[in-house]
Amino acid sequence: MLDSDLEELTGLAQSAGATVVAWVGATRRVPEAGTFVGRGKAQEIAESVAEHDAHLVIVDQPISPVQERNLEQLTKCRVIDRTRLILDIFALRARTHEGKLQVELAQLRHLSTRLVRGWTHLERQQGGIGLRGPGETQLETDRRLLGLRIRHLQNRLSKVGVQRGLRRHRRNRARVPTVAIVGYTNAGKSSLFNRLVDAQTYCADQLFATLDPTMRRLELPGFGPVVLSDTVGFIQGLPHALVQAFLSTLEEVSSADFLLRVADDSDPNVREQEAEVEKVLEEIGATHIPSLIIRNKCDASGKVAGLIEGQWHLGPVIRTSARTGDGLQAVRTKLAQSLSSARRPCVFRFPASQGRLRARIYALTVVNEESITEKGEVLIKANVDAPTIGRIENEPDFDASYWVERGQAEPDAVVFVKKGSTRTQACS
Repeated sequence: MLDSDLEELTGLAQSAGATVVAWVGATRRVPEAGTFVGRGKAQEIAESVAEHDAHLVIVDQPISPVQERNLEQLTKCRVIDRTRLILDIFALRARTHEGKLQVELAQLRHLSTRLVRGWTHLERQQGGIGLRGPGETQLETDRRLLGLRIRHLQNRLSKVGVQRGLRRHRRNRARVPTVAIVGYTNAGKSSLFNRLVDAQTYCADQLFATLDPTMRRLELPGFGPVVLSDTVGFIQGLPHALVQAFLSTLEEVSSADFLLRVADDSDPNVREQEAEVEKVLEEIGATHIPSLIIRNKCDASGKVAGLIEGQWHLGPVIRTSARTGDGLQAVRTKLAQSLSSARRPCVFRFPASQGRLRARIYALTVVNEESITEKGEVLIKANVDAPTIGRIENEPDFDASYWVERGQAEPDAVVFVKKGSTRTQACS
């Protein structure tokens, strides 16, 4: 086991409330079918448990129910794997109704593969004299009840997902961009979130301190309001079942307009952690979203805060310190510039009687200037992105002649854009 793996497993155990008293490393090309590790290593683990009077053994790999049972018989104490440990931490961190439902669903799915451990003697899967039991066995009853509970949780989560989708739809209608903070667990995402939006969400120097997503409004200079979302951290070897159970939460990431990828600049394995984040983003279909890489905790790494020069294939990189606040202004500025690049300047000219249309333009765009022409018409200069242009055109009070967009190729020309046609008129 590498030192970084041991340190991460120790952090996970401490986050779950355990006290680490000893560790045993093992290297095998192929896991042992019965005990995962070899017989000699299993005996060494049992001796270490007896020596330190330990009550729990944590295996830093997924193990099968049979391997778990055999190790418990050898060590005379409870044995869990990495998946079960992460589930226990999630159960401690869940605060919202949706988070608790997601944790319970993941736990039940994991438990459904472990039922055979306790009820092997009651399963009625074989025939023969003396083996035909009357009716349903206890194991089959537990499986049926677990299946009913899992389907019930899935139905409740689907309803919560519909509600989350409606809220997301309302944000899209208002054209307020969503910026999601993602990254490896314990990279300082919540601390950065609190600094940017002046919030007081829970943050601690522990793995998976944040489980439920939190959203706040953030005003960016020169751009306007955005919705900043703090999400659950990623980790190496995150079980696929957990990703599926938390898919509705991760949808906030996959549907975001922009990503802030936060990494711990003081961690020697920061590149490996960023690669793991990229892997999870690929799994949920979020690699296409524009992003800004933030190397947090530069005060601990001893490096200078600010924009890092050089070519980065994932986007620009900024070193920050959420504890001291260094580099955060550069994050706000770069984020505003990145979001503004998707907008283009447009000019609207319409009768002053169209008060409802004026209100919608203010709600959907970033207005830079408003004036009244000699003919008494309202002239509004604003920054608009492509999806918003379509929304404005579908407004019932809007007419195609209201569009006046400044051309990029001819600075001294005004382009009148109508549905299905374009004509250019020279400016005086």
